[in-house]
Amino acid sequence: MSERLIAIDWGTSNFRAFLVDRNSGACLDSHRSDAGLRSLSSAEFPHYCQAQVGGWREGGRVPVYLAGMVGSARGWCEAPQLPVPASAAELAEQVVPAPGLDNAWIVPGLKVVREDHVDVMRGEEIQAFGALALQGRDSGLCCLPGTHSKWVEVNGHQLVDFTTLMTGELFHAVRFHTLPGEPSRERADFDDAGFRQGLSTATHPDGVLHALFEARSRTLYADLAADAISGFLSGVLVGSEVLSQRHRWQATTVTLVGSTALNSLYRMALEWAGAEVSEVSSDDATLAGLCALASRHDDAG
Repeated sequence: MSERLIAIDWGTSNFRAFLVDRNSGACLDSHRSDAGLRSLSSAEFPHYCQAQVGGWREGGRVPVYLAGMVGSARGWCEAPQLPVPASAAELAEQVVPAPGLDNAWIVPGLKVVREDHVDVMRGEEIQAFGALALQGRDSGLCCLPGTHSKWVEVNGHQLVDFTTLMTGELFHAVRFHTLPGEPSRERADFDDAGFRQGLSTATHPDGVLHALFEARSRTLYADLAADAISGFLSGVLVGSEVLSQRHRWQATTVTLVGSTALNSLYRMALEWAGAEVSEVSSDDATLAGLCALASRHDDAG
């Protein structure tokens, strides 16, 4: 068995690969690109992957574990989505060989299918397990901000429930494709004061659909500068997301699992709403989660 492994988080828009020491979990090297699923055909996946990480593979001896949308029907090869509750060990038992690349494995995703809630996830389950492992916990609530934010509940090493919110995608749509967002399109991406105004407006009694329009009316007749509109829109949406999940976080600490920039915004929103917060970087969580899964896969094999 190689003392190294390659952990890859491959999504719709981005490719992130890490060469990892199995024993310490340390990242020895990394590579990132914008070559997400949208930019490749199914036949190109094995060749692109080998081109990016082939120098780390020691002739194929170093295994590759891939998580994220790479395992969707739109990706390299479809891996199953297991029903919750599910453990990391169950994910390890059902990894799928990646066609066209030896000793490479695609990790399953998860799904919720109930009469009142249907949801799907690929990649964030690994980060949630990894983030809690880094904190020495087998249970907890994770918020994974992004294009499609996830709120994930883990109890006794079992991921028991999750919810997806389209916060990031909606922010982009409102900013670049609506009248309220128009003045912000050629301006800075973030303004702290605007974000805090947006948080306050997220509590508007007429709801989020009106609160977003106030980016327009406040610019015309109140105190919202054009430079602050993108921050305002972000504050409305992130604030609304956080408030919608109050039933999950009121009695526990929220572990944020994301980039430095997104964690900072969500920490601001969560603390504004009264939540307790800890943070883990998404890269660290991915490495920890995939290292743990690889060990279980080795044991199962």
